[in-house]
Amino acid sequence: MDDALSSLLHDVRSRGALFDQSILCPPWSLRFAEEVPLTLLTMVNGEAWVLPGDAEPVHLRKHDEAIVLGPKPFAVADSPETRPLAAHVEPPMCGADPTGSTVLLKGTYQVRGSVSQRVLTALPRVAVIPAGPAGCPTLDLIIDEIRLDKPGRQAILDRLLDLHLVASLREWFDRPESGAPAWYRAHHDPPIGRALALIHESPERPWTVAQLAAEAGMSRAAFAERFRRLVGQPPMAYLAEWRICQAADLLARTDATVDAIARRVGYSNAYALSVAFKRSLGIRPSEHRAALAG
Repeated sequence: MDDALSSLLHDVRSRGALFDQSILCPPWSLRFAEEVPLTLLTMVNGEAWVLPGDAEPVHLRKHDEAIVLGPKPFAVADSPETRPLAAHVEPPMCGADPTGSTVLLKGTYQVRGSVSQRVLTALPRVAVIPAGPAGCPTLDLIIDEIRLDKPGRQAILDRLLDLHLVASLREWFDRPESGAPAWYRAHHDPPIGRALALIHESPERPWTVAQLAAEAGMSRAAFAERFRRLVGQPPMAYLAEWRICQAADLLARTDATVDAIARRVGYSNAYALSVAFKRSLGIRPSEHRAALAG
């Protein structure tokens, strides 16, 4: 059964696993302007500063990670005072030894769809995850794979990068300072977490508050109050919002008819979906699809 984070990350994917492993000697500064929605930085060795430009500099120590929200450019440098190099100037390198003075690993991610955008809106410009005492198993796997030159390397790196991001996001949202969104915090409550998982997994079912309460093992009134308090909105409002997000993504990435999509996300027909879609997003499903195609 899908939890909230798994559902929301379904369409967050690495693209070509852009693992830029930079082995640097100070003074150095790297400017990243790919305009990607999400970047994950990992300090394999040494220290660095993330310079977002529109926020305060953030210090990274060995094995710290930083999730950087795009698409605005940002820089990483050995010091907040180091001036960024021109785009055509290569920073000073320390050879190819990954045990060099500073080793920075960068992975970029594409974020597609209305559902996965909820992850982005829950993140600050730069989210730092300090190194833990047990290390990071996914990072060890990534470093080992980068050193190899075998068939299938790119596919393995893509999947490892996806895994690395999910693990990093989960660790960030579990930190007290993260201000984790209500949908994530509510997952830790067993009855409400089960209801959220059911909504995410089967939006097409004709759910009622009473049915969700029964699945959660609670009375209707107690469930409705608890859901609203933990999630921040009533169960049926959350369900309707989730259905519209799912419909918007299906319109964008499939050729299914509006009627078929309507039934897939829990509406009786295309007209019912169109009314709900326009009420929520201000346009009809067909207009949404046409705008994306154009």
